[in-house]
Amino acid sequence: MKTAITEMFGIQHPIIQGGMHYVGFAELAAAVSSAGGLGIITGLTQRTPELLAREIARCHDMTDKPFAVNLTFLPAFTSPPYPEYIAAIVEGGVRIVETAGRSPEQYMPALKAAGIKVIHKCTSVRHSLKAEQIGCDAVSVDGFECGGHPGEDDVPNMILLPRAAEELKIPFVASGGMADARSLIAALAMGASGINMGTRFIATKEAPVHDNVKKALVAASELDTRLVMRAIRNTERVLKNTSVERLLEIEREKGRALQIADIHDQVAGVYPKVMIDGDMDAGAWSCGMVVGLIHDVPTVRELIDRIMAEADHLIRGRLMGFLEDSGQKPPIRAVS
Repeated sequence: MKTAITEMFGIQHPIIQGGMHYVGFAELAAAVSSAGGLGIITGLTQRTPELLAREIARCHDMTDKPFAVNLTFLPAFTSPPYPEYIAAIVEGGVRIVETAGRSPEQYMPALKAAGIKVIHKCTSVRHSLKAEQIGCDAVSVDGFECGGHPGEDDVPNMILLPRAAEELKIPFVASGGMADARSLIAALAMGASGINMGTRFIATKEAPVHDNVKKALVAASELDTRLVMRAIRNTERVLKNTSVERLLEIEREKGRALQIADIHDQVAGVYPKVMIDGDMDAGAWSCGMVVGLIHDVPTVRELIDRIMAEADHLIRGRLMGFLEDSGQKPPIRAVS
């Protein structure tokens, strides 16, 4: 399947693995890229630029296909040494970077000078247009369904994706609620050039996380995520557990007076405890509503091959069948 995204990144299938804290290691990124998608190493999971350089080298040893590195730009008072991380990316021969969090504008000159393609994660059309304006090559449009930070507008992808298609000139992929061939075909129909899957890729054999995490994803339904930190405008969608329930109690007690310090125990240092140790009640960890569509733990290649085979069946069988059964083709209308 050829789209603007497959052509831009030199990949076989329009499927991108999202950058995820303590999940996006070389093992998963290499597996996704080798299966024809775009794997992503999560840069800041590596505590130093030197460790990131080693992780990039490990990924090169595992695949000869293109892969990317995610860089999440945090508030200034906690800023990691981003120029050094970018240098490790450039020197490691990586030519695609997924940026997230705050605007990557101040780092764009260095990235573009190195010939790097940049795809920025956005939760609104206005942020997507800003990304286009500062020179990003593509954007990942995150709907309200997504795990992690969905922004504060609460717009689901059935509205957000067509709006992005109306406004953007650069290609975009759909993120949030993406899990299978139905997700891919729907996203393409609404104007996207591919999909970004985060939560779905955690439930794969190659994902380097504790088995408890994968079992929790298979067991959960679409009703099992919660939104936290809304009062401080840092909304995050997480999988419910005892720590999350306690966090929500604190939020109800504090109301608008909530401070990040009030929920420190529920949100700080959580990911190693969950992803590595398998402590499912350690705290709040990101999970999308798409968890309701996760019913197994296949290999990455099995998952991607299944998506592409079923996408072909959906297009050639179900969708084309609607036209063939009618005996006439509908008029072709230009999409504005």
